[in-house]
Amino acid sequence: MTCSAIHGGWAFVPLSSSVPSRLCTRYIAFTRPNGRLFGHQKSLSLTTHCLGDMAVTIASDYTYGNKQVISVTPRIYDYLLTNVREPPILRELREETAAMRGSQMQVSPDQAQLLAILVQILGAKRCIEVGVYTGYSSLAVALVLPESGILVACERDKNSLEVAKRYYDRAGVSHKGLAVDTLKSLLENGEGCSYDFAFVDAEKRMYQEYFELLLKLVRVGGVIVIDNVLWHGKVADPLLNDKKTESIRSFNRALMDDQRVSISMVPVGDGMTICRKR
Repeated sequence: MTCSAIHGGWAFVPLSSSVPSRLCTRYIAFTRPNGRLFGHQKSLSLTTHCLGDMAVTIASDYTYGNKQVISVTPRIYDYLLTNVREPPILRELREETAAMRGSQMQVSPDQAQLLAILVQILGAKRCIEVGVYTGYSSLAVALVLPESGILVACERDKNSLEVAKRYYDRAGVSHKGLAVDTLKSLLENGEGCSYDFAFVDAEKRMYQEYFELLLKLVRVGGVIVIDNVLWHGKVADPLLNDKKTESIRSFNRALMDDQRVSISMVPVGDGMTICRKR
């Protein structure tokens, strides 16, 4: 068994290997100041202790307070999923989608549960999703909306959307106003500042444009959630500079400086940033 770590915006390179039944790996951190340049070494180290299939990462730099952070191994993730309340209709949709091309685009059950509880905490009635795929996340949201709730679901792929519509009908949530539309047309229809919640899981190079439009559509105090902000860990890898990775890095940097929203990046699924409009 081996362990690797990406933590807190740092890329960690393993320096040592394992001993029988236990791995103790020390990492030297290389920082990317302001998210721009990697390369210079800092005197922060992480130690990852692994026993079986479990791991605890300890940041030894005093600024982290020697905080212990759980590394999500397969065993821990399996346990996490046993604590997800997944309705049967969602499970069926997830299992059908798993056999489809592009199934990796579907959010995980723990992500869908987080989106649903955010909608419930907000008391949201009007929601938008940009990038529906087969509808797992939008169905999770629709199930917790009130009877008068509305979810505008934007998806370009007709085949994927047909699967989503079929499950919306089966779940009895189609009456909540699920529709395919564009964000610009919503604004043109005078719906600015009228939505409570939005979720974005679409073309990564369009994130900034989607975000600007959603800021106009979501009310003050409303929430916008952005998926894939850790991008399979690529955002923390100094050797990866493809267009999608750079787009997400640029978007993450812009959010850090954007005083129009309060933010929290959470390592759920492929990374999600929760933004609250001020």
